[in-house]
Amino acid sequence: MSVQSGDEIPELKVTPDKYLTVRYAGASGDFNPIHIDEDFAKQVGLPGRILHGLWTMAQVARAQTDAGGGPHSLRRLQVQFRGMGLPEHEVTVTGTVHEVRDGVAVVGLSAPIEGSVRTDEVLAYAQLVCTLTKRSGVTGVEFTRDGRPIAVPRADGSLSDGPLTAADYAGLATTR
Repeated sequence: MSVQSGDEIPELKVTPDKYLTVRYAGASGDFNPIHIDEDFAKQVGLPGRILHGLWTMAQVARAQTDAGGGPHSLRRLQVQFRGMGLPEHEVTVTGTVHEVRDGVAVVGLSAPIEGSVRTDEVLAYAQLVCTLTKRSGVTGVEFTRDGRPIAVPRADGSLSDGPLTAADYAGLATTR
């Protein structure tokens, strides 16, 4: 399957219910009170209980693996968390291929949480790089925001505003 300018990552919208953080705490073992105790969260300056970052990351992973043809397409994953999300506030994950030049797909991403205290986006760079570079004619991926290249973290913590390849994320996760 080839990638072309204008291709969109299928939008994913999820609204976590008010009990999600309690269920996720039980499943993950993360019982930090900022996720499960409304009063405690407010006492430490939060607007209320906040979503687990890994749950939010899973929604981004879900959208990107759906775009890549299923969970088998996820080989490595790296995200950057900025801000926080709240139960009962919609999470929307979107992305668009802006151009493909010399085998490099330039992708603009966003995952805003409407009505929440999120100050920016949750980004799953490695996932897109590894998914898109498996497609015909794509050897690298470059990310932009408002048409300008953005610095994207590699697995080693360094930043790059140039084309990235799967090798930039080697060792983050293994394939099943």
